[in-house]
Amino acid sequence: MKEIVIINGPNLNLLGKREPEIYGTSSFEEYFKVLQKKYNDVSLSYFQSNIEGELIDYLHKFGFSEVSIVLNAAGYTHTSIALADAVAAIDAEVIEVHISQPAAREKERHTSILSKYCKGSISGLGLHSYDSAINYFMTKEDL
Repeated sequence: MKEIVIINGPNLNLLGKREPEIYGTSSFEEYFKVLQKKYNDVSLSYFQSNIEGELIDYLHKFGFSEVSIVLNAAGYTHTSIALADAVAAIDAEVIEVHISQPAAREKERHTSILSKYCKGSISGLGLHSYDSAINYFMTKEDL
């Protein structure tokens, strides 16, 4: 069974409460149940932390096994060299996702220091960005 790990960074525990005009009104827990139903033939798990070191530890924990990783590093996308180094160091394929479109937001959000180490980036599709990343991992061999 294919294993996909979703890793969410800071403030994503506030989905559904924080800036709903940008991030929507659903919590990630609610959306994760939708993903589990849709991809019931996949081992899906997720982890969220507001702490940079915990995100790095989680990448290390799964990054050398046969998993695919969907990473929303949130604000760390633009600031964390340590998180970028962790993504660069692991073997697992990582797709960077964002709920909003960083390039359409404040200037400090325009640059991702993670992107060059990721297989790809998906942004601006709301929570559907996660679905698109999972779909890629599920169908990439079919193309």
